[in-house]
Amino acid sequence: MNIYGITREKLEEYFLGIGEKKFKAIQILEWFYQKRVHSFEECSNIKKEVIERLKSDFSLRLPNIIKREMDGDTEKFLFELEDKERVEAVLMKHNYGNSLCVSSEVGCNMGCKFCESGRLKKIRNLKSSEMVGQILQVEKESGVRISSVVIMGIGEPLDNYENVIDFIKIINDAKGLAIGARHITLSTCGIVPKIYELSELPLQINLALSLHAPNDELRSKLMPINKAYPLNELMVAVKDYISKTNRRVTMEYVLLKGVNDSLEQAIELAKLLRGLNVYVNLIPYNETSHIEFQKSEKKRIDAFYDALVKQHINVTIRKEFGSKISAACGQLRSKEL
Repeated sequence: MNIYGITREKLEEYFLGIGEKKFKAIQILEWFYQKRVHSFEECSNIKKEVIERLKSDFSLRLPNIIKREMDGDTEKFLFELEDKERVEAVLMKHNYGNSLCVSSEVGCNMGCKFCESGRLKKIRNLKSSEMVGQILQVEKESGVRISSVVIMGIGEPLDNYENVIDFIKIINDAKGLAIGARHITLSTCGIVPKIYELSELPLQINLALSLHAPNDELRSKLMPINKAYPLNELMVAVKDYISKTNRRVTMEYVLLKGVNDSLEQAIELAKLLRGLNVYVNLIPYNETSHIEFQKSEKKRIDAFYDALVKQHINVTIRKEFGSKISAACGQLRSKEL
């Protein structure tokens, strides 16, 4: 087991199981997340026999950064994992803090037609320690403090539910990375049963739904997941999530030239979302060399935005980050295959 993938609760159970006081879990978390030691020997307030037990029971391995690219305020990090598989994370520097987009799987089985990351079928889930490791290694390499996290890199987070939830608990823990729940965003393409499951947890994180189409016919063409969980089922789950958590949901909508960017589709989208506590995040498409879709023209994006505003839908246009280094939304793994 890796120490970076264990929650406070599980670490407390571990210590009780070896006949120690559970407060030692907090001591260990403070050493590794606040003081940033990287060996058990450095935990000076833990007795030697416990240190030896920890060394035999836990690994301290972190993913290795093997490539780092920069584009203005955006940096992309390529990680190699213990089994030589690779994933990417993207650091975005804002005037209000630093955000890291982390990956949750090696590959992705969702098969969204416009997404580069999904061209590689899912090989395996990332362990929670490998997700936490992306943050720790980026902070160490870049020298910045990560203030917000988006689980929006390679993979579908809700298809790796248990590890992702442990990851959230670890980075949110006041004795862990202490990243506030409202600074953590989970993005999903819409696995309905897991949305219901997520709504039952006492987490105040942000939920972002990759919508990308206003009707079932188009969404099923773009996103195979819609065949399993069509829009009527998905919207019921979203309403339930909002009701139980009292949290607003972000609707992500990537604009594809001549595919989903017409004024008629904007009106249709507004009808789908009217009355829900949501806002729409319009995403200019980031083109790649492997996929035929094209970016909507600026005037088309602006017209789509204006149509939603006139329909009283809260909407923003996402600022573009990192397209020059294939670090933008939907571009991860476009070169490192």
